[in-house]
Amino acid sequence: MTAAVLPIHELRDLRQAAKERFDVLGFPTTKNEDWKFTNLAPFLKTLGAQAGSAEPLNLAAQPFADLRCPRLVFVNGRFAPELSSAPAGVKAGSLREALDSGGAGQVGRYADFEKNALVALNTAEFEDGALVEIGNGCVLDSPIHLLFVSTGGAAYPRNLILAGRDSQATVIETYLGLGEQPNFTCAVTELVAGDGSVISHLKLQDESTRALHWGMLRVEQGASSNFTSHNIALGAGLVRNEIAAVLAGEGAECTLKGLYLATGRQHIDNYTTLDHAREHSTSHELYKGILDGDSHGVFHGRIIVRPEAQKTDAIQRNKNLLLSRGAVINTKPQLEIYADDVRCTHGATVGQVDQEAVFYLRSRGIGLAEARSLLTVAFTGEILEGIPVEVIRSRLATAISARLSGLGS
Repeated sequence: MTAAVLPIHELRDLRQAAKERFDVLGFPTTKNEDWKFTNLAPFLKTLGAQAGSAEPLNLAAQPFADLRCPRLVFVNGRFAPELSSAPAGVKAGSLREALDSGGAGQVGRYADFEKNALVALNTAEFEDGALVEIGNGCVLDSPIHLLFVSTGGAAYPRNLILAGRDSQATVIETYLGLGEQPNFTCAVTELVAGDGSVISHLKLQDESTRALHWGMLRVEQGASSNFTSHNIALGAGLVRNEIAAVLAGEGAECTLKGLYLATGRQHIDNYTTLDHAREHSTSHELYKGILDGDSHGVFHGRIIVRPEAQKTDAIQRNKNLLLSRGAVINTKPQLEIYADDVRCTHGATVGQVDQEAVFYLRSRGIGLAEARSLLTVAFTGEILEGIPVEVIRSRLATAISARLSGLGS
């Protein structure tokens, strides 16, 4: 699959239209129903005109930065070729360079900024990002790692991932914050999964607690394609992850899995949309949250079944574990069905650590804090076990276990 040519004047027009739309919409507020529980204003005030740090990067010290696979590194939204290594047999590199040479014409075709202010902001402001083109029939043995590092200030990464017909690949997006300066990440990824493709996407977010992170993943699926997303949110003070997947081809299958861990006064918001546009499509969604301290979690999951999407099979679940009295979760699973021959279910649960299970473990000689930690870590297993990269599964399990140790005790 090759990106169409986008002339410079069309890119300029796209940016201008996005800027004008953002000027009209402005940053979303809690008056917007879709942002009812998430207030950006306090975090935006702390950002000011902060600039990124010029200190040398020590990526080796970061737990998800040294994966042994091809990677593209971006520092404060700009491509860092000296830290990058391109994958063999795949076109992958700077989106900015591709646009300058007249390529990557599908930018802006899928992530619509008419109703989404932050998509508009990203479209108007992005300087660079990743372009990944996976050819028809190409099967990648190693993941492609897109690593975004912030040292402070604002960054607007824009990514375009094009997976050709019958291709197979895993793409990892990692967002890390170095230092304690406030930073604002506003990221958009457009991903096209061609007919018959099998694509896994893994997003890891572990920025500092002074960070505001907003990210949109917009997926367009062809016929008989299989797309899987794992979205892991561990860091940042305020997080809003949005995923919008359109199952545009007959027989498309989509799986969304998410895990969010919030402590202290962290706020993590997940807004997902699964749009079944054609018949015989299937979706499975499972998001799990663990909240401690005075943290706040939000889950809003929409499943839309269009009139043309007969024989749709869709399952959506959201499960939350509260470890303290101060933790809060607002959850809203939602079905919008306009077809009559479908099977769709959804539900949400909120609870505490099972005291009977704690008692059982304590009766076997395990201390109270350790028993609670073991059960909490076990709660994450259903999400972590599906991650396709073993080293990431292992490191995530270790990092989550360390962070949960002693929480809620």
